Amino acid sequence: DDNVNAKERCESITSVLYPSDDNVNGKVLRLKQQFFFVSATLQDILRRYKKRIVPGRTLKNLPDKVAIQLNDTHPSISIPELMRLLLDDEMLPWEEAWDITSRTFGYTNHTILPEALEKWPVPMLEELLPRHMQIIFEINHRFLCQVDAKWPGDVERLAAM
Repeated sequence: DDNVNAKERCESITSVLYPSDDNVNGKVLRLKQQFFFVSATLQDILRRYKKRIVPGRTLKNLPDKVAIQLNDTHPSISIPELMRLLLDDEMLPWEEAWDITSRTFGYTNHTILPEALEKWPVPMLEELLPRHMQIIFEINHRFLCQVDAKWPGDVERLAAM
């Protein structure tokens, strides 16, 4: 039955926290879990913030009231997810959405061990979260433009980024 299958798929996202990611199915489940928890959290943050907006305050003021600290790479999908919410749901222009996002998030890297730095295969992201992949590509493009403007013609620096 389709309803039973749908229920089982939904329950699989939350039934095992931190599944082994040494195989494709584990990686897919881990990405789905991260997206599920990140999206739910960000939507709740925006809902609560908008509920308390007073005259003269807009989403531009979100970073004055909300700080989100990312530790290592585990919840990094939250950056493109907040951008998606601001761009697609709130209909903000890119520059405003990026300003809000970059002022809302902080980042701490506790380790340089490769096993602690989560990486997602591009085809997996494109299949599971195509809009997020578009946003990630755009963030990267704009970042590389900034690097090129600061160090014109430094092809090696661009390639290293």
